[in-house]
Amino acid sequence: MASDTYDVVVIGGGPAGENAAAYAIAGSDRTAVIVEHELVGGECSYWACMPSKALLRPIHVLSGARAIAGVGDLVAAGGVNLEAVLARRDSFTHKRDDSSQVQWAENTGIDVVRGHGRLTGEKTVEVTGAAGTTTLTARHAVVLATGTTANVPNTPGLREALPWTSRDATNMTEVPKRVAIIGGGVVACEAATWLLAFGADEVTMIVRGSALLANAEAFASERVADGLTGGRGRIIFHADLLGVDRPDAQDTGIGTIHGGPATLDLGNEDLVVDEIIVAAGRTPASADLGLASVGLDDGRYVETDDHLTATGDWLYAVGDINGRAPLTHMGKYQARVCGDVIAARAEGRAIDGPRYAATADHGLVPQVVFTEPEVASVGRTEREAKKDGFDVETVEVDIAVAGSSLARDDFAGHAKLVIDRSADTLLGATFVGPDVGEQIHAATIAVVGKVPLETLWHAVPSYPTVSEFWLRLLEKRRG
Repeated sequence: MASDTYDVVVIGGGPAGENAAAYAIAGSDRTAVIVEHELVGGECSYWACMPSKALLRPIHVLSGARAIAGVGDLVAAGGVNLEAVLARRDSFTHKRDDSSQVQWAENTGIDVVRGHGRLTGEKTVEVTGAAGTTTLTARHAVVLATGTTANVPNTPGLREALPWTSRDATNMTEVPKRVAIIGGGVVACEAATWLLAFGADEVTMIVRGSALLANAEAFASERVADGLTGGRGRIIFHADLLGVDRPDAQDTGIGTIHGGPATLDLGNEDLVVDEIIVAAGRTPASADLGLASVGLDDGRYVETDDHLTATGDWLYAVGDINGRAPLTHMGKYQARVCGDVIAARAEGRAIDGPRYAATADHGLVPQVVFTEPEVASVGRTEREAKKDGFDVETVEVDIAVAGSSLARDDFAGHAKLVIDRSADTLLGATFVGPDVGEQIHAATIAVVGKVPLETLWHAVPSYPTVSEFWLRLLEKRRG
């Protein structure tokens, strides 16, 4: 450490923490430090977004190639080269070596301190690391960016069975032949997608509810379920996991099979698998953050206002730790706003105006689920819009245009718009189909910008592209 006093102290070195620090000191002589007890770059870089998408993209490319005459016959007999896929994944995660991220921070003017950080009072952070304990003091701001950790339910025998969490699944070095996935959300669906593609014989999803991706539009949930079951997956809805027995469980390292077979008691059947993946939600990483020292609740999400301020004008929370929109791109967005707010306050400037408020967290959030088919959405679903009291109108079409038929011979997709009838603007959109993640930003602009649908009529999609389905949606709405 160059100093124990900084203008900005950030606890947590993931994408949100990195961006908050960078924006808070940009173009100034202010100082910042990131406190990180694991790897600079955080969950996204090593255990979540980056490795998971590196595993999924080859599957999508192979599927698209197989669906084009003249190409499909050349690749139909073969699958992915798993060794090469895992090597490519490791190239993105640098085999969990964060030296390049640390170098980025230092080049940006941000110091990095290794250790566990916790608040001990206003603008003070105690750091416990290999070299002992020290105290950092912030002149202007402390930013909490510690994210969340995987939740493992208290099902009898489950924790003792040493199940995989998302970290193991994204960093797997071998593919279990029989897998049980506990959960039906994004992590569960994406993991099931790559396990089936990489050669698992049996993938069984154990879902407490009645649908996958429970917060999505119903047609999206159904099409993802159809894609998984059509690919040899099994989904047990309304499941009740009563207990797990794995007598020889042993921790053999991240991404490896943790012992012999496990037996899951589902009440009406016993399911025997080689590995269990728990994808049952996340818990805020705030139990040992010292929140009580500043009047907040330990172990809870840290609530903020739209300036990302948690308390006073000095403590902020960005990313998953605040529970507002637990997605990497939204955490980075919050961090940019937070950094701008810190800079303005440090310089005595007003924080009025849209630059200083995280308004996109409220009903404007985009997301892509990289399953087969993909699900891309932004804003409110029909159910959410009605719950929020809007005068709702919906328009739906199958994605079947010249561009989609040229994209692949078996293109099958569906699109839905949720409209505020009284304002004639979009409240939300959901697209399902191959590579629809690349289509969602147009909808995001329309939702965030409150673009009238009559104006969208003049946003002409290029021919022949998949985006022509926008014209079909608007035509159907016109009647």
